[in-house]
Amino acid sequence: MRIGANDVVRFLLELFALFSLGYWGYLAWPFPLPGVFFMIGAPLFAATVWGLFRSPKAAFPLDPIGRALVEILVMGSAAAAWLMLGHPVIAGVFSIIAAVSGVVNGRSEIVREAAE
Repeated sequence: MRIGANDVVRFLLELFALFSLGYWGYLAWPFPLPGVFFMIGAPLFAATVWGLFRSPKAAFPLDPIGRALVEILVMGSAAAAWLMLGHPVIAGVFSIIAAVSGVVNGRSEIVREAAE
């Protein structure tokens, strides 16, 4: 299996999404409770959903539409977190990069599945 440039970009986007959700949980809620729960729980929930439904070795593989919906929800929640924190430029740049990378990856997955 080859690792391309888009795979690296997608991995960095996933890490940034998890960081964004944790950062949002830390700043958006009073510390220590419920701030700590959201700081740990939001990225943990997103990583669990991603691992179960979206990852290449997902426990519950979905069709292309389902995978796209999971990706939109996780990446969209990270962008929404930046908007809620008052950083619309970060949210916009992240959204554009995630959308372009998602479309490129989705098209390649559909072609790869059709060839199999």
